Amino acid sequence: MEEFKNMYFSIESDEEGEDPGFVTLMTQDEEDEINKQEFPNEIPILPLRNTVLFPGVVFPITLGRDKAIRLIKDAYKSTKIIGVVAQKDEEIDDPSADDLYEIGTLAYIVKMIRMPDGNTTAIIQGKRKFKLEELSQTEPYFRAKVSDITEQPFKTNRENNALISTVRDMASKIVEISPNIPTEANFALKNIDSPNFLVNFIASNLNVDIDEKQLILELSNIPEKAEVVLAHLNREMQMLELKNQIQSKVKVDLDKQQREYFLHQQIRAIQEELGQDSPDQEIEQLRARGIRKKWDEITAKAFTRELDKLMRTNPAAPDYSVSLNYAELLLDLPWNEFTKDSFDLSKARKTLDADHFGLEKVKDRILEYLAVLKLKGDMKSPILCLYGPPGVGKTSLGKSIARAMGRKYVRVSLGGLHDESELRGHRKTYIGAMPGRVIQNLKKVGTSNPVFVLDEIDKIGSDFRGDPSSALLEILDPEQNHAFHDNYVDLDYDLSKVMFIATANRLDTIQPALLDRMEIIEINGYTLEEKIQIAKKYLVPKQRKEHGLKAKDFSISEKVLGTIVEEYTRESGVRGLEKKIASLARFRAKQVVGGEDIKAAVSDKFVYDVLGNQRIEKELYQDNETAGVVTGLAWTSVGGEILFVESTMTSGRGKLTLTGKLGDVMKESAITALTYLKANCDELKIDAAIFDQYDFHIHFPAGAVPKDGPSAGITILTSLASLITQRKVKSHVAMTGEITLRGKVLPVGGIKEKILAARRTGIREIILSESNRKDIDDIPAHYIVGLKFHFVKHMNEVLKLAITKNKVKDARIWKLKDTSN
Repeated sequence: MEEFKNMYFSIESDEEGEDPGFVTLMTQDEEDEINKQEFPNEIPILPLRNTVLFPGVVFPITLGRDKAIRLIKDAYKSTKIIGVVAQKDEEIDDPSADDLYEIGTLAYIVKMIRMPDGNTTAIIQGKRKFKLEELSQTEPYFRAKVSDITEQPFKTNRENNALISTVRDMASKIVEISPNIPTEANFALKNIDSPNFLVNFIASNLNVDIDEKQLILELSNIPEKAEVVLAHLNREMQMLELKNQIQSKVKVDLDKQQREYFLHQQIRAIQEELGQDSPDQEIEQLRARGIRKKWDEITAKAFTRELDKLMRTNPAAPDYSVSLNYAELLLDLPWNEFTKDSFDLSKARKTLDADHFGLEKVKDRILEYLAVLKLKGDMKSPILCLYGPPGVGKTSLGKSIARAMGRKYVRVSLGGLHDESELRGHRKTYIGAMPGRVIQNLKKVGTSNPVFVLDEIDKIGSDFRGDPSSALLEILDPEQNHAFHDNYVDLDYDLSKVMFIATANRLDTIQPALLDRMEIIEINGYTLEEKIQIAKKYLVPKQRKEHGLKAKDFSISEKVLGTIVEEYTRESGVRGLEKKIASLARFRAKQVVGGEDIKAAVSDKFVYDVLGNQRIEKELYQDNETAGVVTGLAWTSVGGEILFVESTMTSGRGKLTLTGKLGDVMKESAITALTYLKANCDELKIDAAIFDQYDFHIHFPAGAVPKDGPSAGITILTSLASLITQRKVKSHVAMTGEITLRGKVLPVGGIKEKILAARRTGIREIILSESNRKDIDDIPAHYIVGLKFHFVKHMNEVLKLAITKNKVKDARIWKLKDTSN
């Protein structure tokens, strides 16, 4: 109830010479006369954004919306009667019927005035309450059918008279002690003789929300309405008395500095009234916490300097909260706080083996680190990069390593990260500034030596906001990260004890300088046997537990697991396999709940019934009866595969056509192979005229699948040589290697995956570059059982090994024209 502004209005004559209007406070007789008047059935409806009009109250409204201006002008020319209804949400510019309250006030337009600034102001007076029944018109403004709401007559008795008198006295007292309300308002209060209008008049001027005022308007019992108004007046009176009490404590001259001090003292007095700590007490509590921190002298000085700055800053100033948040972050960071490592190597090995099958290189590297740490007592943590196809357990391995070492675990996904500030933080001068993800996660985990997994490091982006991979150069460099500088913290933080483990599916997208800082450990795909063991030891028990099944309800034999792996998955890892097992578990859970008679062991028929017939067709070795068809080996993101290269010749002029959605590198390999044959046709006993009189077409099946890379070079050349000579390719042979124009055979990657694919599809012999011999030596013996390897240095060796002396059945004879003339 900050001001009484709707008491009366004196209206001057307008330009057209109308009589001046004068609206006074409503008397009891006028109220009775209004209630006897006939009530209209349909009226235009004016929504009000931020106020509620009470019967008898007069106030001006400034019209801003086009619909409102149109409505007032039309009504002012006719009956001057409108309906005023408050909006439920004042933010809505174009309200619908659902956005309006049902109870409103019938109003009379006293005057419409055109203001000097161009706005239109209407002075209206509330008359009676009504209920909005239904809208009859929405354009150009609302019209609605309404019904009259009759106020209950005021019963004159001692209790009601005392209530009305108390409301009047309380309002008068507020007028007297409030410096913002003119004393003339008391004259208005004393001259109101209608109890209903008195309550409406005071309610209209209450400093409460719209919904509170609407609640008062909807009350029809005058004493009940008066009690609600009295409760609001009591609250305002207490607030005014508390303000005066606070102001009496600090009576000083209000120049600029003293005014700030005065406001500060007011806040402290309010906090003491509420039983809260004052800002000084809060700062001292922070100082006491700082004494217990294990930080260095530079950090301690920076923290003390920040607290001293807080003491001098007004708590109401924006800088205060910035400094307070910064000081609290320094306290929350685990400066020189470490968890104790577990040096029991056998226990660590058991933990790693319990969570993951295979992955011996990674496990050995972790055990080596623990052994050195135990001997030396202090060592910089290694920075590892686990590189391999999806689903082989790279990310989950980080959590397992943390458990084995007894450390906390943190994971940050870097996929799609574009902003360098996500890692290094923002300077605290910016609004909404915060530290980078590294510092945030160290604060969350509460230790300075966690296992920190940087997931999908190969998928970092860069744009105008910076290059996050460049920020990682500092984080992942053992020579620099002991003094990592976050822009928000603005102090050096030691990351040298953090064990960073990055994961990636590809290495070619990682910045070379960043790649150089990490120890690359390749995690290859699993063999069929390994997948069966992983499913048997880990996946089936896990899905059985997650679906509430017991061993007597659900089990899968190795034979059936092999069927699922071979016919329903196509991946290097086991993520898809786990999903298939989960599908079987869900179906079995439904059978158990349904009370069906079931056997625990899952059969092949059960697998086909649940997973359907959408099986994956595997590429298998085909016969060698067709010239120009050679089996190559390819690496894909889901493991190795065999790849057929088909070639044919048609009459033409030596044109080379390539199909099968090939990349540039593979196309260049085909051109190189054809050029080599042309250049060495005498040595290979090929008539050179064939290259001028026939066109060559090389095709790679599965035309919708993109293919690229140099590893098909020797396969393409062998295919062309077989086609031209019409000689058979050796049975059950596959090959992979890059070629040069000199015929040299160069090494390629993905050897393990390619060998697994060859073994799976019935290949018996594999031709590789001599430089790939070391890759075979690194592969466990059980992977290469039944395979014979030929290591070559030159393309001539490949042709001798791969192409037999036997012609294919129905061999074609190339007819060459004599071009000697």
